[in-house]
Amino acid sequence: MKRIAIDMDEVIADFVPKHLSIFNDKFKDNITIENLKGKKLRELRPELKNEIINILTEPAFFRDLKVIKDSQEVIQELSEHYEIFITTAAMEFPTSFTEKYEWLKEHFSFLNDLNFVFCGDKSIINADFLIDDNARHFKRFNGQGILFTSPHNMNETEYVRVNNWKEVKEYFLK
Repeated sequence: MKRIAIDMDEVIADFVPKHLSIFNDKFKDNITIENLKGKKLRELRPELKNEIINILTEPAFFRDLKVIKDSQEVIQELSEHYEIFITTAAMEFPTSFTEKYEWLKEHFSFLNDLNFVFCGDKSIINADFLIDDNARHFKRFNGQGILFTSPHNMNETEYVRVNNWKEVKEYFLK
């Protein structure tokens, strides 16, 4: 059975709206998702880079993220044909481990806990496919990288791209 590794943040967990909302409230700004096309928040406000990153270390930031539309249904269907792993670079924010684990248990309870992979460098993942919003994870990954559209990666053209979970389903269950 082929394996699909799936990133968490910005692929199944809707990270950007909450991050933007907290940032805008905290710094009296009004950056929109549209402003992020092709950029990360820290590129728009480099003088606040540390503060932007610190938002992600706040208690419970990752615990109540919204689920990206159709991800649960499509992943459940994919799990009937593929071995599914959720692979999150939790080592970038080690305080997020428990929150991310609890979030996965709540929203993707049909997956086995042993298929939740908390890592740093995703090149260690032994899978046929990796669905991720960050193309840097594909550089040393041995399988097929599939870029999940997110505002920051709009200008990336080097990889196969899917814009939503309906397109993921179409790609894998043609």
